Amino acid sequence: MTGLLIRLAGPLQSWGERSAFSAVRDTAPFPTRSGLTGILAAAEGLPRGAALDGYAELEFTVRIDRPGVLLTDYHTVGGGFPARLTAATSGGKNKGDAVVTRRHYLADAVFVVAVTGPDQRIKEIGTALQKPHWAPYLGRRSCVPDEPFLLRQAMADPIAELLTEIPLASPYTDERLGRPNPTTAQSVPVEFLWEQPPSDRRDAVYLTAHDHPVSFGEHEHAHTKRHIYRTVERLPAGLLDHGEHTVHERLIDYATHLTGSTELTETTA
Repeated sequence: MTGLLIRLAGPLQSWGERSAFSAVRDTAPFPTRSGLTGILAAAEGLPRGAALDGYAELEFTVRIDRPGVLLTDYHTVGGGFPARLTAATSGGKNKGDAVVTRRHYLADAVFVVAVTGPDQRIKEIGTALQKPHWAPYLGRRSCVPDEPFLLRQAMADPIAELLTEIPLASPYTDERLGRPNPTTAQSVPVEFLWEQPPSDRRDAVYLTAHDHPVSFGEHEHAHTKRHIYRTVERLPAGLLDHGEHTVHERLIDYATHLTGSTELTETTA
């Protein structure tokens, strides 16, 4: 088993979990397994409706660098037009009026995800992420990811990298966990989400999410439940942004260290 590391950051993200085409389009407070699987499947060019068996053995571990701020967008479609030009219904007719939705986003959030699985699958997915068939997005097509996106691939222990090596987004603004001073603190608290219960961690919080994809078919979206375990880990304070280099510069250095490349990973088709 090996793994790769991707960083999900950008102005906006939206990881819908419960609402399909309702008046309120929600977002989960973290990347869903459905959204993460979609990023990988899109990179590999998997058609909608194709079997997702190639992703069943993957395990996702999420480090929440910055949880972001919930933003609601008041969204309208088809207002001010004659009935025949308003939005279409699934039955082929027109709605006759404006369609109003409230769409939820996470603003300024940052997540780093370790994807672990069989060696060959990780190699195939890593190759696809370097030159994706369809460009990745953060839950919705309008949510474009920042660089660097693919941090590293074919890692023997990506979890250890999350815990000790990958620079943390700064400033760390989760007030529930405090706001440490990187010049004096020895460690900083950071939330993690695990798909397998961490060993010897009785403080892990048990969660359930309805986001395990069964099908991405156009008319047959289907998901099942999965279990998640939330913990707070103490990470070295030196991972925070301080000193002469910004966190973005340090992330680029980290992403290009093994290859010696000075070019960022391509994330557009």
